[in-house]
Order: sequence, then structure tokens, then C-alpha cells
Amino acid sequence: MSRQTRSIILRSLIILLLICLTILLIMYRDRVQSFGHYGYPGIFLVSLFSNATLIFPIPGVVFTSAMGAVFNPFWVAVAAGSGAAIGELTGYLAGFSGQLIIERRDWYEQLVVFMRKYGEATVAILAFIPNPVFDLAGMAAGMLKMPVAKFLLWCSIGKILKMLAFSYTGATIINYFSNF
Repeated sequence: MSRQTRSIILRSLIILLLICLTILLIMYRDRVQSFGHYGYPGIFLVSLFSNATLIFPIPGVVFTSAMGAVFNPFWVAVAAGSGAAIGELTGYLAGFSGQLIIERRDWYEQLVVFMRKYGEATVAILAFIPNPVFDLAGMAAGMLKMPVAKFLLWCSIGKILKMLAFSYTGATIINYFSNF
């Protein structure tokens, strides 16, 4: 078996695994939310699972807002942002594995050009902005073979900053209404 054939088989298996993971997480999303009562490790896990889906995100930021009202909002953001960044590795792996499928799309080509020029900043900014299509940035980073550590660093920065905003918003809203 040639090296190229093994590479195609490995990439296909990774894509299949990611699709199965996404389906399972969507099917059992109610059970994923129950991890929250385990404190910061639970927040980390909920955020990881919420971000491990491809294209169909489970709304983890709502959970982060609620947990920010219960726990220290700073540590909620760190736990949720770290979990979210690790969960985004599914998009990265999909890009790495499926580059033969994805790279022929015009809109994706434009994103790839932008990622080549502003890779780290693009990952951080798109991780910060609440959007359901961050997986595309992860896919582009994977396709471009951005080092995993660099992807995780910039994704973590963006995700933690975003989670800071959501967790402090949740804490502020609860504090505001508890004064009445």
C-alpha cells in the first residue's frame, strides 16, 4: 500500500470519526449539560463537548453565562475557553484530513488566502467573535498545517476572552436582578 493510499485512508477515517462524534454529541446534548454541576472541571467538559461538533454547534456560551453567575466568572471563562479551544481541534483535524474535499471551494480559497497572510490573528479574532462557523477557520488552519500548539494558543486566547464577556455578563445580570 502506497503512502498516499494510507494517507487517504487515515484522513477518511478521521472524517468518519468526527462525523460520528458530532452526531453523538447532538443526540446526547442534554446529558452534556449535566456536567455543569461538577464545577470548573464540568464547565471545561461542557465547553469541550459543545465545541467538538462540526458545523452544528451546541450553544455552550449560554451555559457559560449561567455558570458565570454561580461561580467566579474569571475561572469560568478560563475553564470554558480552554475546553472550547480543545474542542475546536475537531475542525482542525477535519481540515487536515479533508483537505482534498474542502480546498476546491471558492469561498474557502478566500479564507485560506486570508489565513496564510494573517493566520494567528484570524484564529484569535474568529474564536473571539460568537459565530457558528469557527470550524471553517480551524479547517483552514489544519489544511495549512498550522502547528497544533500555535492553533491552540491563539484559539485559547480568543475563546477565553469571549468566555470572559459571557461569564461576566451572566454574573452581572444575576447580581442586578438579585438586588430587587
